[in-house]
Amino acid sequence: MLRQAFTDRLKIAMKARDARTVSTVRLILAALKERDVAARGEGNTDGLGDADITRMLQGMIKQRRESIALYHQGNRPDLAQRENEEIVVIETFLPQQMSEGEITAAAHSAIAELGAAGTRDMGRVMAALRERHAGVIDMARAGAIVKQLLG
Repeated sequence: MLRQAFTDRLKIAMKARDARTVSTVRLILAALKERDVAARGEGNTDGLGDADITRMLQGMIKQRRESIALYHQGNRPDLAQRENEEIVVIETFLPQQMSEGEITAAAHSAIAELGAAGTRDMGRVMAALRERHAGVIDMARAGAIVKQLLG
C-alpha cells in the first residue's frame, strides 16, 4: 500500500513540478530499494512490509531533525529549512501521530496497568507503549513524559 502511495505521489509531484516533493519521494524510494536488497540477502524475497517501511520513514524523520539542530548550530538556516520541508513530505505517508495529551493519557494508563512506581520501571512502560501504539507515538516525547511521571 505504501509503495503504491510513493509512486502515485511522485507522479503527481512531477506533473505539478514540485521539486522538493519529487526529490524527497525519490530519496524515500532509494532508501526503500536499498533495504529491499538487504532483505533479499536475508532470504526475504517479498521486500519490506508496511510496518518496516513506516519504521524506515520514522528513522528518516529522526535523521532530519538531528540535521536541523546541527544546521542551526552551524548558522545554516537555508539547509535547516530544506530538511523541514522534507519532513513535511515524509510525514504525509505516516499515520497521524499522537498529540502530547494522548501520549500523556497512554502513559498514565500503561503506568497504572503495570503498577510502575519509579524510574526503574521506565523500560517496561516504554515497551508497553511501543507495543500498543507502534507507528503513531513519538517515542522520544513519550520517554520524556514517562520519565516525568515516574520521577
